Amino acid sequence: MKKVHLVLGSGGARGMAHIGVIDQLLDEGHTIVSVTGCSMGAVIGGIYAAGYLDAYRDWLLTLNKTNVFNLFDFTLTTQGFVKGDKVFQKIQQITGHHEIENLSIPFTAVATDLLHKKEVHYNKGNLFKALRASIAIPGVFTPVVEENSVLVDGSVLNPLPINLVQKKEGELIVAVNLNGPYLPAPAKKEKPIAKETNDVWKWLNKLPLPSWNNTLNAPKQTKFSLFDLVNTSYDFTQDRLVEMMIDVYRPDLVVEIPRNACGVFEFYRAKELIDLGRAQYLKAKANG
Repeated sequence: MKKVHLVLGSGGARGMAHIGVIDQLLDEGHTIVSVTGCSMGAVIGGIYAAGYLDAYRDWLLTLNKTNVFNLFDFTLTTQGFVKGDKVFQKIQQITGHHEIENLSIPFTAVATDLLHKKEVHYNKGNLFKALRASIAIPGVFTPVVEENSVLVDGSVLNPLPINLVQKKEGELIVAVNLNGPYLPAPAKKEKPIAKETNDVWKWLNKLPLPSWNNTLNAPKQTKFSLFDLVNTSYDFTQDRLVEMMIDVYRPDLVVEIPRNACGVFEFYRAKELIDLGRAQYLKAKANG
């Protein structure tokens, strides 16, 4: 049994796979001694460090496509079209208020300060303020503005923040990359939903935002739409940043969650993603 420093990367709803990795680590008897997270990795990591992962998992498992749609609090601004208040109010109902420095497990959330062009590392202060800043996808969630900073998703600069972890002899660093290599995607059978809700989902999946469409599943694709070009360019940048982090800081184990496992907002697929996290952890360990 080992002491594990856990690094949880960004990737929207694919972040539910982080839960499966945590479950498997604990089932094997390991002790998680610190959690560092970015974007959805910060959300899962922060909730785990606060001691409420079981309750959060139970809530995720109740979600369907309509429930997820109803959590979108749309707003008409030039900085984003979702405020994010509804989902964080729900999280606070589950966990209550917490200060990061009082958590039982050391935790760090990573955000990006657009004004100062630098990373911001939250390891103290209000937990939900840190999570809201870390998950503010540019152009989607409105940024967090405080004093002389404009804070957005930490993945802009550091989608897998391994560099923030220092381990002692005998300890392990386990990093979970949510933008791993594509796997063949099986056909999905969707339950019918209201037409107006379905129309919004179709619109969301056409937006030019990172990793929403997963359009490059075909390896020989040669024609690109504008959306494809924007998505793919952003994805390549993220992939290179992750590759550099892994190459320079050498975690003991890297768990790869396929980029095309689900779309950014497909939180209604919780069970599937949690199970995938377990499976990909075991695969990485076996190939280790």
